[in-house]
Amino acid sequence: MNPEVSNQSLLFLSIFVLIPLTLSYFYQLGLNKSILWSTVRGTLQLFAIGYILTYLFDLPALIGIPLMVGIMMIIASFHARYKGKELPHVLLVIFIGLLIIETGVLSLWLIFDLVEFIPSQVIPMSGMVIGNSMVAMGLALERMKDEFSSNRGKLMAALSLGAEPKQASHLIVQKTLNAALIPNVDGLKTIGLVQLPGMMTGLILGGVAPVMAIKYQLVISLSIFSSVSLSAMFITLVMYRFFFNDRKQLIPPQKIEKN
Repeated sequence: MNPEVSNQSLLFLSIFVLIPLTLSYFYQLGLNKSILWSTVRGTLQLFAIGYILTYLFDLPALIGIPLMVGIMMIIASFHARYKGKELPHVLLVIFIGLLIIETGVLSLWLIFDLVEFIPSQVIPMSGMVIGNSMVAMGLALERMKDEFSSNRGKLMAALSLGAEPKQASHLIVQKTLNAALIPNVDGLKTIGLVQLPGMMTGLILGGVAPVMAIKYQLVISLSIFSSVSLSAMFITLVMYRFFFNDRKQLIPPQKIEKN
């Protein structure tokens, strides 16, 4: 395979954008602007990060890695925050969670000599861990809000019978974690059978032996699986408390932000 894709060849990728545009127009989905904007924005972002990474890879590891990983965590925190922006301290909680998880995963990589502490290895792999953790936190926040809203009557009944907030919220926490983890569990079940993961595919296209590519893929896949689990658990166990006040009463939805 030709390792270099020409600019002319990239132009033909517009065909893949025309397909959803046509469907949106034909079925009047109202997504034309969103599809175009997402395509243009994603393309510009990828080219921008390509040039940025070229610069960062030339920096000393102790400068390039913390700089880029820190930026990724900040952006991920703001993005995940929108799923629970009415909850107090959610931005700080998300950032702390990402920091703890990224630090833990990176430490294990280095301790067991799974990656080298160089920007070209740590930054791409950390990006995958942070990105998937961000999605897991967002899903957990969204599901938790829905569960608290739809089960409000049951929660109030449990509290009135003397249950502690932790006891009353047990099933909600359980459902939230279950919903956040199912996509990742299903993806891990079919890895290598239904899909060839991106990292493995990229390494094979780059000329790396398939068995070696699989080893690297296992490192990142299991790291993501663990980080997603911890992310969902962390954000759920911390943020469910903000649905109750100091007197262990359920807070009305419109007052949560003011709590």
